[in-house]
Amino acid sequence: MSNTADTNQGAGRLAGKIVLVTGASRGVGLCNAKLMAAEGAHVIMTDINADTGSKAAAEIGGNTQFYKQDVSSEQDWAELVAKIDAEHGRLDVLVNNAAILQFGEINNESLEGWRRIQSVNADGVFLGIHHCLPLMEKSGGGSIVNMSSSAAVFGMPYFVAYSASKAAVRGITKAVAVHCHRHQNGVRCNSIHPDGIATDMPMEVAGDMPELDSNKALQAMSYTCMPDDIAKIVLFLASDDSVGMNGAALNADKSATITPPYL
Repeated sequence: MSNTADTNQGAGRLAGKIVLVTGASRGVGLCNAKLMAAEGAHVIMTDINADTGSKAAAEIGGNTQFYKQDVSSEQDWAELVAKIDAEHGRLDVLVNNAAILQFGEINNESLEGWRRIQSVNADGVFLGIHHCLPLMEKSGGGSIVNMSSSAAVFGMPYFVAYSASKAAVRGITKAVAVHCHRHQNGVRCNSIHPDGIATDMPMEVAGDMPELDSNKALQAMSYTCMPDDIAKIVLFLASDDSVGMNGAALNADKSATITPPYL
């Protein structure tokens, strides 16, 4: 067994840490992987898209690995954590980033569509924490970073299933944070709540949405963050700089969730 945490002692805020990022083949997940690798971590990237993910890991290089994973599959999680334990003997950071998005109001969303969203966005986070937490405890502690959304905070009628899934992510974050504090296991768990992010995923569903008038469209765009901006927040929560934070919900929305609708 090779313990990368002992051998990778380069400079950086995550030097020597073993980090797992799901949904890492593109968007925020890819930015997370790049930034964390640059900060000295050994980054394990996973995604259901093996071709894109493998190429991304090869481009990052260094101490970076890629595994194909369906985060909604418990078998995939069990096998992945077993590999991490066998190869590295520890896990310091889990970033539950994988998610899917689809348009659907309450009157036209199907049960099949609802379950599809929950299986990835909510079940995937539950399974990730359920299987990774024992290894993180064995490692002496660490950081769980869950990607939620502003959709968990205010009503988004066009994304009913997505909103519910991201509210579930916030709920499990709080439950796990209190659990870890009560058991004093050294693990902390926090969530990030962006509004719009300039990635491919929202653009892929934009055609299914009703058109907004120009003023509303400009207002929505004004709250959009770049993926690198979110990755820097993930880095902070993953690093020891955030050791005093547990159960926090960080709004990364340029004030979207606190802006009165008439402004």
